[in-house]
Order: sequence, then C-alpha cells, then structure tokens
Amino acid sequence: MSAPNIRRAIQLLPTCATTGIGSLPHTQLEMGLQAALALDIPFLPQLPMGRPSEFMIPQALDGLPGLRWDDEGLCTVDLGAWGAGRADFEARLEAALSSGGLEAFEPSAEGCRAWRPFLWEVENRKLAIAKAQMAGPFTVRSVARTSEGHATLDVPGLDEAIFRLVLARSLAMVKALRRAGTTPLFFLDEPGLYAFERANPRHLLAMQELRLLVVALQREGALVGVHCCGNTHWASLLDAGLDVLSLDVRLSLDAVLEESGAFARFLDSKATLSLGIIPTDLASTYAVEELVDAVEVSLKAALPPGHSFERVGSQVLLTPACGLAMRTVVDAEHILEQLKGAQRRLRETLVAEPASLRPPYAS
Repeated sequence: MSAPNIRRAIQLLPTCATTGIGSLPHTQLEMGLQAALALDIPFLPQLPMGRPSEFMIPQALDGLPGLRWDDEGLCTVDLGAWGAGRADFEARLEAALSSGGLEAFEPSAEGCRAWRPFLWEVENRKLAIAKAQMAGPFTVRSVARTSEGHATLDVPGLDEAIFRLVLARSLAMVKALRRAGTTPLFFLDEPGLYAFERANPRHLLAMQELRLLVVALQREGALVGVHCCGNTHWASLLDAGLDVLSLDVRLSLDAVLEESGAFARFLDSKATLSLGIIPTDLASTYAVEELVDAVEVSLKAALPPGHSFERVGSQVLLTPACGLAMRTVVDAEHILEQLKGAQRRLRETLVAEPASLRPPYAS
C-alpha cells in the first residue's frame, strides 16, 4: 500500500488522538498493558525496569553476535564474538529479508515480554490501529559501542549488519501487526539525531538509510513516524517522507515551525505531527491549559497558506514528551491523565472556532 493511501488513515483517527512514546515504569506486565491499551491508539509497552534487555538499544539489537549490555541498557559489541558469528548471522538475515519470512526476527520474550500479549490484545479487540516502536538505526549505531569504544556506526560491516537487523525486526513487527488485523503506526525512536551533522558524510548516508527504512515499512502497510526528543536538523526529517513527526513540544515545536519550506512540504504531503505536549521532566512546572494555548499560538503564527489551525490541529497526535520508564508508576499515571486533559482542552479550542472553518471530523 502506498504512503498516500495508508496516510488517509490519519484522517480517520479521533480528533487529537492520544498515544504513548513506548516505555513505561511498570514491573507487572498486566498493569503495563492495561495502561498502554487505555489510550486512543494503544501502544506496545516497553518495560525495562528490572529487565535491562527491554531498554531500547538492547531490544533493537537482540540476537546480534557479540552483544553485551549493562543494567542501564548501555550496549557494547565484542568484535571477536561478532567476527566468529558474523557469517551465520548475515546469512540468516539475508535469507529472511529475501524471502519475507521474518518471524524469527520478531522481538523475543527477553527483548519485549509484552510483544505476544500485545498482539493477542490487538487481534481480539479488533483494533483498527495500534502503535509499536523500536530504536531507529541512527541512534542504535551511534549509541552502541564496540568493546574498543568505537561507535558501531563507524565500523564497516558491523554498521551495515545492524541496519539490516533493525530493518528485519521492524518489518517483522509490522507484518505481525498486519496479520493481527490492524493498521500499524510504527515509530522509529531516534533521540540520537541530536548529534546529526550534515557536514558528516557518514551521517548523510545514515539519513538516506533511515529514509529507505521508512519507505520499506510504508510498503508493508504501516504509518511510519520518527520520534526525536532533542533538537536536530529538522528539515532533513520533514523531508524524509514520514507520515508522522514526533517531538517534544516545549523543546522543539518552534524550531520545527521555523523550517517553513520543509514544514509546508510536510503538510502538503498530508503528514501530521505527534506533539509531546506533557513534559516528562519532573522538575518542570506548567499548567496543561497553558501548554495547549502555546501550541495554538505557535501553529496559528507559522502555518503556511492553505493550512488552517483547525485542520492541522484536528489531525495531530498527542503524547507525553518522551518515554516514561524512568518515572514512577504514580508519576506515569499522572502524566497520562494530564495527556487526556490536554486533549480535552485542544478539542474545546477547535470546537470554539467558527463552524465554517472546522473540518467535519473536529466535532
């Protein structure tokens, strides 16, 4: 299914639909699933507390020869072990990608214990859309280090194998969600893009690889987003063919809107924003109403001709600013409740606009 066709699914979502970024602090699987299923777009919960294999980097790299991780999810690759297992690993990757039989690359029980239960819930609840996510290839290869301390992005052969592993795992997840009867909303989590440098040839190649991954997932019938909770070269992401761009509102919304040409092209393609509207930094002080009002002011001031606040605002997604794994369960529940409050406020703002300007699905 082509990107423009699958992108129409965005217009069928509830106004200002809520979802999560990915991680939750729950240690009990059932409680984590319950929280993730309660939002408008249910999402696959990553539950790394007490299980560092579920942190984003080890989860993405699960099965890579030579992979090691510590209690905080920091990963290293032993080059000796990688060399010993490389040929067999690459042969299995190539066979799976060539045949499309990618089931072996779905998340393991160690890497994501919620994966199988989540698929069951998706199928049995007959969910029209469901979200899953995985660390993106730029972040994975920038953060994971070799045993000698080098970024895996800079190790020929290993960097390509990691990209293909991320490709295989994300495709496997999208295919499984499609078999469960849903339209997948798949986010590539790319906080490492804060370090992206356009003057670095390797970084430019990695951005091209990210675009290839986006297209591959769209061809499997997924809506594809990238989440970046730090500032980056936003024009590159706005022009990356995404269905959804996910960002921390207080940190990055104005920076995104300043890329006026790229933002106009993004909106013209019928893509949308996922606004991380509720801060996850507990030191932050804010009122939910003020956060929503600030979004309204920023969008109305910066939207290009032909794009009204009413239409763009109706189609945005709303999330916490980042994952919630490092918060307490009580804090996470409070943030998710505030997310619903932000949704109510934004919906009220849209309804208050003149009826002649409102899209029909904003009621």
